[in-house]
Amino acid sequence: MVVYDGAMATKPKKLTRRPKRILSTGPGARMTPEQTSLLRQLAFDGYEIDAFSEQLTQDEAARRIAMLQAKLRLIDGPPHTL
Repeated sequence: MVVYDGAMATKPKKLTRRPKRILSTGPGARMTPEQTSLLRQLAFDGYEIDAFSEQLTQDEAARRIAMLQAKLRLIDGPPHTL
């Protein structure tokens, strides 16, 4: 579609989607205190004590949090929903 602006024809700007929410601030930044406490609790609840480490970056902590949350959703659901 062409939009006429006076004597000039211009094309409308392409709409872009918003980026997905990212749980980290950088590739090498240490995990936040919120990530630390959440990961510690999820690791305990999911019987994955080795998933927690104080030395994780925010990216790695976000991955482990997502993995443990998915695991706990599977554990919590009744068997017929799998």
